[in-house]
Amino acid sequence: MNESNNSVKKNPIDKFLSFIEKVGNALPHPATLFAGFAFAVIILSWIFSLIGLSVKHPGKDEMITVVNLLSQDGMYLILTKLVKNFTDFAPLGVVLVAMLGIGIAEGSGLIGTLIRILVLKSPKKIITFVVVFAGVLSNTASEVGYVLLVPLSAVIFLAFGKHPIAGLAAAFAGVSGGYSANLLLGTIDPLLQGISQEAAQIIDGGYQINAACNYYFMFVSTFFIGIAGTFVTEKIVIPRLGEYKGDEVAEKMHDLTKEERKGLIYAGIAALILFTIIMVGIIPESGFLRKSSDPTNIFSSALMKGIVSWIFIIAAVCGIAYGKGSGTFKSDADIMKGMGESMKTMSSYIVLVFFAAQFVAYFKWTNIGLISAIKGAEFLEALGLHEIPLLICFILLAALINLVMGSASAKWTLMAPVFIPMFMLLGISPELTQVAYRIGDSVTNIISPMMSYFALIVAFIQRYDKKAGIGTVIATMLPYSIAFLIVWVVLMAIWLIFDFPIGPNSPLKYIP
Repeated sequence: MNESNNSVKKNPIDKFLSFIEKVGNALPHPATLFAGFAFAVIILSWIFSLIGLSVKHPGKDEMITVVNLLSQDGMYLILTKLVKNFTDFAPLGVVLVAMLGIGIAEGSGLIGTLIRILVLKSPKKIITFVVVFAGVLSNTASEVGYVLLVPLSAVIFLAFGKHPIAGLAAAFAGVSGGYSANLLLGTIDPLLQGISQEAAQIIDGGYQINAACNYYFMFVSTFFIGIAGTFVTEKIVIPRLGEYKGDEVAEKMHDLTKEERKGLIYAGIAALILFTIIMVGIIPESGFLRKSSDPTNIFSSALMKGIVSWIFIIAAVCGIAYGKGSGTFKSDADIMKGMGESMKTMSSYIVLVFFAAQFVAYFKWTNIGLISAIKGAEFLEALGLHEIPLLICFILLAALINLVMGSASAKWTLMAPVFIPMFMLLGISPELTQVAYRIGDSVTNIISPMMSYFALIVAFIQRYDKKAGIGTVIATMLPYSIAFLIVWVVLMAIWLIFDFPIGPNSPLKYIP
């Protein structure tokens, strides 16, 4: 937070968030912190293994015990998987490949020109809603939101005279905090549906769930999350951050030059050609972008599965076309320079990822997160609550578990066999249980260090605030988590009171 805002009298919310930020940022450098977390997991694994901590897996007839990383086998894993943990860390390759393409587009001047057009043509009053709403929509292909929209929104806000970290936060809230809401079905829908159906068939062997089972609820949620994210940004985040006093300079808002207009024409033609190629490859079931073994499923196509490749290709091709048209690219050396510059900005992120990757791997190997989730499920089952109070408690449990387990599908694979049968016996449909899980899984994404892209967000924020750390991210994003949780719980309660279907052929009640 900027010092220019220190003289302004703080309200209780500002004081609380400032306290969280101060405590969080008083901790060591984020990379050092993740290294400490990794070491702590090793020590905890030794302690928990000594006391014999274990729990029965709800979906399998086996006991889950803590794996001691200080044992001979544990040390073997740590030493032999050090490099693999780093190189296999899911967001690393995604971010670096996408940034190479974005570096070309940025180096050519294309991104700056597009931002100027957006700023000159868009009403300032709605830009925050547009950013949050675009973030929510982008989670159909989530990498687009994280690697493109989040950093771009910071630049857009700076150009509008708003604090860039507020733009970054608004986009991140939409992309990650509003993860389950959308106007379209995403890759997560069929993934969760398959897990839910298997769990439901534990009770009812013929029970069928369709991939759009939560569509009505999530469609409506998109607008409420967009409004809530806009409110938090305008009323809490922007006032708290104050005026931006950093080193980054806003894009100058002069009209387009003749060269820039020519570059945009070239880039537009390139984009149209790429769009045509994609449509030809994806629309027919025999299209070359469809997966030959699963041609009817668009989510398994090379378009959806290779979205990061397309980010690189589109950004690179359009950037090169703009550079040639505007004259900013004189040779291939200029193109490579743009790619190199983008990698310079990623250096701190790469260092951070090295330690974060080790921590995530150790946490998974030890089974500490898995055991915590199962213990939490047992506690919730013992409460003996019904319907709305039970579902609210379930949402809170999913939100807490999300702080220690990052993968949505991994958590649901664990939780579905426990809660879907249990809730079915209480008359709650599997489709409604899945909705409640998705709410809990979404709202704490933006404050969870276990979330795959959390380290990237820290790196993005440090571009505008060199002193920022994990505390800055959590303090900035916590109001969104709370607001989204309240909005979604109220919306779900209304859905239950009026007995609205949550999706096509998707009831709220289960009748054996």
